[in-house]
Amino acid sequence: MKSKFTRTIAKHIGNILVFLRPKKAQELSENRITLVHKNKNNLSFQERLMRFALVQNLETLDDHNKIAEQNKTFWINESATELFTETKDSINTFFIPHCTFIFDLLKQEISNQNQEIDTLVEIGTGNGSILNHLSNEFPNFKKLIGIDLSANQIEINKKKYKQNTKLEFVTSDAYDWIKKNGKKNTVFVTYNGVLEYFLEQQLQELLIEINKLKNIFFVSIEPNGASHDFDKDPNTQLYGDEPSFSHNYPKLFKNAGFTLWHFSQIQLEGESKQTFIGAKKLD
Repeated sequence: MKSKFTRTIAKHIGNILVFLRPKKAQELSENRITLVHKNKNNLSFQERLMRFALVQNLETLDDHNKIAEQNKTFWINESATELFTETKDSINTFFIPHCTFIFDLLKQEISNQNQEIDTLVEIGTGNGSILNHLSNEFPNFKKLIGIDLSANQIEINKKKYKQNTKLEFVTSDAYDWIKKNGKKNTVFVTYNGVLEYFLEQQLQELLIEINKLKNIFFVSIEPNGASHDFDKDPNTQLYGDEPSFSHNYPKLFKNAGFTLWHFSQIQLEGESKQTFIGAKKLD
């Protein structure tokens, strides 16, 4: 569905199928985020055409507070578990080939600064596969903690990774957990769509709270809108069909008092690019 003509035809046929199969259309579009991310491999050809038409017909949202509330509701509910299951292979298809370089840089940065880091906290741990992988990459870390809003997924992770005694999984809002439990000598990590669900002010407050701790490193791997130029437009923008928040991460980290030791971006398919941030706060 790359050409404009093909997309137009697909949308037209999809709309006809939506009209003819209203119950299936309702099932596909029960939740906006689920519709946007629904695994195409699990759908028939007709259902894929219907999904395409339904996504194209989504109403435009520009109320940031409403968007943030809808997104948070999705990640708390059990619907998120289905998405975590469908994206379980991303560690092999995207994380390892495209993202591990920044953790090699992190190891070097920690060594150069002569810091004794003993804890890693992943905000938005999802299915836990990244946290488990990082436990092998950083064998000297005593504890790796995965935080997520999805209580259902956290329970799944506890059972799945119970043999890895270094891992701890917690159901919590990130800000609340860090305010109560955050400590020095910690690496914070986010991967592939976590901070993009925070309102800009909420994210700024979270980073300020983390910055209050001592000897902190932060690795953020987050998507941005493909057309978001931080120099020309330094403020948060909406992008995608969910929609999500395309934040100016370098600005927000610096505003919170962090020093950046890495910044890069790579283009992804569609309307997004991946932003890599390495930040630190040393005392």
